[in-house]
Amino acid sequence: MVNTFWLAATLILAGATASAQTMPKGPAPTSQTTRAGAAGVAARLQAQGYSNIHNLRRGPDGKWVGEASRNGVGHTVTANPDGSVTAR
Repeated sequence: MVNTFWLAATLILAGATASAQTMPKGPAPTSQTTRAGAAGVAARLQAQGYSNIHNLRRGPDGKWVGEASRNGVGHTVTANPDGSVTAR
């Protein structure tokens, strides 16, 4: 009976360890992926009439914040992951 308990406990622990080791991890953010993301955000802003886009940086919440001009007026712009853009 005791051997059965230890065998079951060992199998449970081994299964938990195996699944923890095989869980997929997303790619680590790199400067290259940040540049590619910034380029996509800049293209989205340009399509909405913004120019002079600079200082784009991605926050931990996935939003991009930067500076841009529209109709000759400077704005702080925020591009949300859902595609919406707000300007202040």
